Amino acid sequence: MHNFEVEYLCDYKRTLVPGRKTANATGVPKEREFYLVKWKGYPDHMNTWEPRKNLRCVELLRQFWDDVFLELQRQKKTVVPNRFETELSSYLEQRARHRQSLQRWEDQINSVGGLTKRILVRNRVDLEGPPNNFTYINNYKVGEGISMTTMAVGCECTNCLENPVGGCCPGVSGHGFAYNECGQVKVKPGEPIYECNNMCRCGPDCPNRVVQRGIQHTLCIFKTDNGRGWGVRTSERIRRHSFVMEYVGEIITTEEAERRGQVYDRQGATYLFDLDYVEDEYTIDAAHYGNVSHFVNHSCNPNLQVYNVFIDNLDERLPRLAFFSNRGISAGEELTFDYNMQIDPIDVESTKMDSNFSMTISPKKASLVTGSPKKVHMTGSPKKDPLMIGSPKKDPLMIGSPKKDPLMIGSPQKDPLMIGSPRKDPLMIGSPRKDPLMIGSPRKDPLMIGSPRKDPLMAGSPKKRARMECKCGTDNCRGYLF
Repeated sequence: MHNFEVEYLCDYKRTLVPGRKTANATGVPKEREFYLVKWKGYPDHMNTWEPRKNLRCVELLRQFWDDVFLELQRQKKTVVPNRFETELSSYLEQRARHRQSLQRWEDQINSVGGLTKRILVRNRVDLEGPPNNFTYINNYKVGEGISMTTMAVGCECTNCLENPVGGCCPGVSGHGFAYNECGQVKVKPGEPIYECNNMCRCGPDCPNRVVQRGIQHTLCIFKTDNGRGWGVRTSERIRRHSFVMEYVGEIITTEEAERRGQVYDRQGATYLFDLDYVEDEYTIDAAHYGNVSHFVNHSCNPNLQVYNVFIDNLDERLPRLAFFSNRGISAGEELTFDYNMQIDPIDVESTKMDSNFSMTISPKKASLVTGSPKKVHMTGSPKKDPLMIGSPKKDPLMIGSPKKDPLMIGSPQKDPLMIGSPRKDPLMIGSPRKDPLMIGSPRKDPLMIGSPRKDPLMAGSPKKRARMECKCGTDNCRGYLF
């Protein structure tokens, strides 16, 4: 007479059919399956045992048996008992409640405005639920005392890709078009990206509007099974050089970042990401406010690369940080980037990972800035390179032919600004144990694009800081994050 909704399944048992010992001539006993049902909207004491034929909740049944086999495998058991032990039944109920908690979190994430694709949440490893003291956002949260100015002018193009007027928005800023006709990034890492903005004549389908369209792939926040906490994987294939996500969080001043960094260091984790494209004035903190990028893990062989992007705000101190794929990524593959990415000014042509430790790009594209290892330091535009003298198209401190490395003495194979043996670090004075290009506080590392998530519990000189073990599991893993 009434239809009731099953909230979840708590227990299971098999019993012999009364009055019949066998089902057929083979002598196999005739059994009936029963499930203990928690009814939606009713208290636990009203749970009832229901025969399988009464249940139409196919997905809940699948989830129930996934949990059963997962736990039996953990207990190294191969046979499903006729009646579950109390420990197993209790675990199944906890798993059901835990799944509800994750589903509520997933629904909350996808209720936030700005998402074009669904973000999934999965945890088949343990009973850890949503993170505490974390708010999911899709747009930057501007901290106290920071002003975000909007764009004053836009382009007049009707077809920005095929017929850009005055070079379109990138040309106005002295840069080339960043995307091809498929929306894939074609500029090298370190080069800025200038997209069309709200003042432009072109429409929302303009090929120069990529990052602003948001996430275009279904992503999944999942619990890793090797002790790396939460991670992010893609549920569909991602082409090489495609936009994946932005690094979103709270924009704070560098002074506030230093204060928070000391607290995060004691906790053994941080989500600080420096915005030092031209100056080290602002930082993104995704510890308490962030999007799916908050959960992206480190890898010594990453599949994501960071770019500086400018859209409605041209303040070069406040770029948007966008992750693009550096290779094709298969469905189900985890998304990662290198927390300890470094700039190598020696190799002028290559943009590949050099021994999966340093990003080798042109010295014109490497902003020679130093920074704290507890923050990610973005590389700047060649036009905004500190130490630059003369034309913005020339290399900083360059003497002679623009094809030669700056201040190079001797063989062109030696490092720029190098004095002495090519085996020594550039600008090294005194003991070789000191860090090259170290300016000011000994807490800062040379040319480091550091960890936005997990930092060593460092105190004082980097020579004394604790080394954090890397758990990325790649064949060429460096062993340590820092």
